[in-house]
Amino acid sequence: MSFWTAVVAIVAIIAIANLRRHRLQAGWDRTLPVAGTDNVALEREVIELRRRVEVLERIITDQRGSQKLADEIEALRQN
Repeated sequence: MSFWTAVVAIVAIIAIANLRRHRLQAGWDRTLPVAGTDNVALEREVIELRRRVEVLERIITDQRGSQKLADEIEALRQN
């Protein structure tokens, strides 16, 4: 590799790195949102998962319910 070939290669690498850095800072490399019917399906799934989390939060924060649930689980383990 000659001196000038190395200089060209180094300059090209620096230019590509600078372009990449500027694209990342500008947000051009971010993935695009899913379009169409996939997006609707994902929204439904998120809503369903939020409902499930709400139920789990209620079970965890309700002392009477969580104790009853723990007793039922223990009863099932013994059978």
